[in-house]
Amino acid sequence: MLRRTLRLLILVLVLAVPASPAGEEGQVISVSKSAVDPARLARQGFDLLMEKEGRVYIVAGPGDLAALASGRIPYTIEAPGSLAAGGPALSADGGLNGAFHSALELETDIRTLERDFPGLARVVEIGESLEGRKIWALKISDNASMDEGEPAAIFLGCHHAREWISVEVPFLFGKYLLENYGLSQDVRDLVDGSEIWIVPIVNPDGLEYSIHVYRYWRKNRRANADGTYGVDINRNYGYRWGFDNIGSSGNPGSDLYRGTRPFSEPETAAVRDLFTDHDFRAAISFHSYSQAIMYPWGYTTDPAPGDAGLGAIAATMSGLMAAVNGTVYTYGQASRLLYTTNGDTVDWTYGLRGAPSFTIELPPVDIDGGGFFNDEAAIGAIFGENLPAMLYLARYTLDHPLPGRRRVPLRPAWGRDRLGEGLRFVILKAPVRVR
Repeated sequence: MLRRTLRLLILVLVLAVPASPAGEEGQVISVSKSAVDPARLARQGFDLLMEKEGRVYIVAGPGDLAALASGRIPYTIEAPGSLAAGGPALSADGGLNGAFHSALELETDIRTLERDFPGLARVVEIGESLEGRKIWALKISDNASMDEGEPAAIFLGCHHAREWISVEVPFLFGKYLLENYGLSQDVRDLVDGSEIWIVPIVNPDGLEYSIHVYRYWRKNRRANADGTYGVDINRNYGYRWGFDNIGSSGNPGSDLYRGTRPFSEPETAAVRDLFTDHDFRAAISFHSYSQAIMYPWGYTTDPAPGDAGLGAIAATMSGLMAAVNGTVYTYGQASRLLYTTNGDTVDWTYGLRGAPSFTIELPPVDIDGGGFFNDEAAIGAIFGENLPAMLYLARYTLDHPLPGRRRVPLRPAWGRDRLGEGLRFVILKAPVRVR
């Protein structure tokens, strides 16, 4: 009875609240799946979190609440307030974002790596955000200041602002490679024979907004013509951009808004220019959450050329990850495993060059495990279980060049039956961030 009364009261209150730009502030709500069609909600631009036990969970702003109210659709507030209620506590000495990086903290730490590992690490400005923040890449190679034309792999984080853990995993990978170059022959061979490019924060403006204003913020901070803010930059890449209004949205107020044209955003243009300037043969784009490894296509449920090979790589990575902490990452074609997307990163990197490309959705599995709010104490463990997959894919690209590209001979690759010196290190000593 109390729950029903609360829902009715919310409906009355929302009807009295003027609509504001969707997504500018909000809270987690749930609606009965019997009362709504999730696919229709997605097409209308609602920010769907998950479906569970007959209910659909949504991050809803005032405009979303008003739309539900106008349709007489009852809902339940699951986490009142525009900031995370009940999320894992952050340490007081770490500021608002605890042990997670802000844009400035990330720049400081990668510059420290460049200073401490001269010749192996180089910090490169690849672009500038809408609000004037630099987009930084960390290049790791045996002659990092030179363009040797070596095969390259790229690891990207933080397309979506609220996915803080996606910054930490690629950053810690770079830190691991540099710190273990002199300790592990496998790492030395990999770094000597290739270029590893790491872009931990693709969306610095959105990240800062998520830290200081609204924790659930997803997009960049584009001021749209209708008064709303933000483009989903993981819907702004050029391959099959705007293919339909399910995998992305033409509505600027939607959290899936794809922008006015492909690469309209400086953040995606920066990644495009970096990728096309180098011999990238593999890519991972880190996101959260759902604990999954996904490969093209995302825009259609039809299989991509080379689908079997992508599936085999994903299966191997999943097995290597599970061997560390027992964490199981499901894997499959993106459109079949979760939902369709168009204009996303890995469809573009695969469609452009055929480079094996993967989206890794980091833990937890669902909102019950914390959703976007990873416990900072788990950063090291999450990185540790992803490390062998990153090493494997980087090495795979050297042993399996793309058509027309020269094979670079190296030592035997990491695989299911060989952990390697570097992997043994991380199992025994899962790295944690040093502030």
